[in-house]
Amino acid sequence: MPLNILFVGNYLPGGSRPVTLDLASALARQGYGVRVTSTRTAQLPRLLDMIATVLRHGAGIDLVVVDVYSGRAFLYAEVVTAVLRALGKPYILTLHGGNLPAFASRWPGRVRRLLAGAARVTAPSAYLTEAMRGFRPDLETIPNGLDTGAYRYRLRDRPAPRLLWLRAFHEIYSPMVALETVARLVRTFPGVHLTMIGPDKDGSQAAVLAAVGRLGLESRVECPGPVLKASVPAWMERADVFLNTALIDNAPVSVLEAMAAGLCIASTNVGGLAYLLRDDHDALLVPPNDPDAMAAAVTRMLTQPGLAARLSDNARVRAECCDWAVVVPQWETLFASVVPARRR
Repeated sequence: MPLNILFVGNYLPGGSRPVTLDLASALARQGYGVRVTSTRTAQLPRLLDMIATVLRHGAGIDLVVVDVYSGRAFLYAEVVTAVLRALGKPYILTLHGGNLPAFASRWPGRVRRLLAGAARVTAPSAYLTEAMRGFRPDLETIPNGLDTGAYRYRLRDRPAPRLLWLRAFHEIYSPMVALETVARLVRTFPGVHLTMIGPDKDGSQAAVLAAVGRLGLESRVECPGPVLKASVPAWMERADVFLNTALIDNAPVSVLEAMAAGLCIASTNVGGLAYLLRDDHDALLVPPNDPDAMAAAVTRMLTQPGLAARLSDNARVRAECCDWAVVVPQWETLFASVVPARRR
């Protein structure tokens, strides 16, 4: 009999969709009983909703999966897992975010205590697993998953200068670098066009829009704001090159989506990206905060014979390793190691 699983995380409406929410959906399709919390936008009501959900439904839950992020969100995991321990409920922690190792170095005691109380701890990348193994030696890597069938693969053997950037407008994702990349490319590719999709988190979108006008790029840059998850494949179909300009990163689903669609990816080589992507094989990797290097990478994709086709094809192959058909069984094996067979 399938388990009843509660997922605890920051499932905010209008924000970036957490990968554990997609995991919950994938498990529900397999017949698991699934419940998620919380969708509250304000921080205190969100924490109270998480606690209330655990208390209200705990008796019918076999297992809890708790997202762990750095910063203020780390407190949610601390409080919720304290409640779970008091109730005697087994739980799995899943680590997120390229900034978590830096947070752990500042708060090693808190991080070690949190990880020690979990039945299992997972991370979506080898980078995060290695970086956090000093706090819990038996960390397990289970990659972020996606439905590759939702992304129509198109081999970009003759790419056009149609660029896509898909992240939150926040300084850690360096949206201005994407814009500065276009300003450099327009000298060689006057038809270059950039679409920048994502919610505004810290006012960076306003700065980008102001720079668009200042640089005279109004006809070459569009910012439709946040879009529904279901519409992402259509936006990717319109583009040939994907820019990932992050300063801090782990294993972003947006990059996996671009790989599944066969886009040619130019990405910074920070954090877990060098673990997810192989330079000159399924992407071109460049230093962070370097629009000259990013523009040079895109220029290579658009002009070097055979390069774009190789990157596009290899990216799709890599993405298929993260399809839910491959990833869900890994989670099921993990669940079976936590919840005894007599309870299932």
